[in-house]
Amino acid sequence: MPSSLLRPKPTDEDLAKPVGMLDLHEESGLAAIRECGVYDAFLPLTGECAESNIVADQDGNLLWADQGELSLRPEISRNALHRLLVSNLPPESIQWSHKLVSATSITVSGHTETELDFGAHGKHTFDLVIGADGAWSKVRNVLTDVKPRYSGIQNINVTIRHITSKYPKLAELVGAGTFMALGTKHGVMSQRTSQDSARIYFVLSTADEHFATVFGLEGKSAEQAKDILLNHDALLKPWGSIIKELVAVACDEESADNPGTAADIKPLYMLPVGHTWENRPGVTLIGDASHLMCPWAGEGVNLAMWDSLLLSRAIIQAYEGAEGESRSFQSALDPLVKAFEVDMWARAKEKADETVANCELMFGGDDSAKAMADMFKSFMSPQGSGL
Repeated sequence: MPSSLLRPKPTDEDLAKPVGMLDLHEESGLAAIRECGVYDAFLPLTGECAESNIVADQDGNLLWADQGELSLRPEISRNALHRLLVSNLPPESIQWSHKLVSATSITVSGHTETELDFGAHGKHTFDLVIGADGAWSKVRNVLTDVKPRYSGIQNINVTIRHITSKYPKLAELVGAGTFMALGTKHGVMSQRTSQDSARIYFVLSTADEHFATVFGLEGKSAEQAKDILLNHDALLKPWGSIIKELVAVACDEESADNPGTAADIKPLYMLPVGHTWENRPGVTLIGDASHLMCPWAGEGVNLAMWDSLLLSRAIIQAYEGAEGESRSFQSALDPLVKAFEVDMWARAKEKADETVANCELMFGGDDSAKAMADMFKSFMSPQGSGL
């Protein structure tokens, strides 16, 4: 059936950078990969980050380590997944360099369409619009006036390239997969990624939505931010020397790789748990546009791919039944989309509740590292292994 994907085009430079990893789950992300027929091409792209996990306290004391035996959730970088999926779409189905300004629902002679305004690229109307436009979705405004709210967490992203050869001690600390050191309601985390890199995250619990401004970090480079992060009592000053070394090296390396660039400091937002809207013909939402949540359960990309999988099945069913006739297609599709949304909301609420609980476990108490290690231990079968 005729369709278009309209989005801004990432640059080759952006796609070449080490980025965060995504662990795909069997019932959702991996199911979508299989249905797209790209599973065999997907598997060779998953070797950059192991499925292993390490949990340490704020002093770097090891409390848990496993080799990824808890589940089969292969990791793939965001950029590799993007390239894989885009390369398997018909080139004419993607309209690059389109940034959505607004979306409006219009009804003419009883037929509902959605008008998308792309500014210089003009306005276009569609029988069906699927808003996959992220946290600050413009399409969402057609359905609801609910906006994301601040989660109480700030995230600073930095990267150490070639960590194994340049900093073997730190490479050993963070391991080959996912590492998290937790304490004082903050976290220092790592994921291994491309170019033998470690993507480092400073996760800071603070009521200040405008944290960068309040703490004097706005516009500062990662190297300049380092002193404030390591010496402020409310941030990482109480932490142990090995974790502070990891933070310092990561800040210095980030600034060396990106001179003159301000530190990547982002407040994390979420939609209200259980958020829904009144169904409207011809428009729906998936992914973060529908159920934005923080990353503490690893469900964001998996829910988005699950949404895409189930909605695509509904669209195919309606299109085949309508034999390509526009009004018959919409009549057939409307009840299927309504049922899809009800199912999506239930799945999203379950995962959002899990995300909120994990956030409280990781950043809400004084003994969060032990609590996280205990959670991993509870997942391990008696025959399994772990620290």
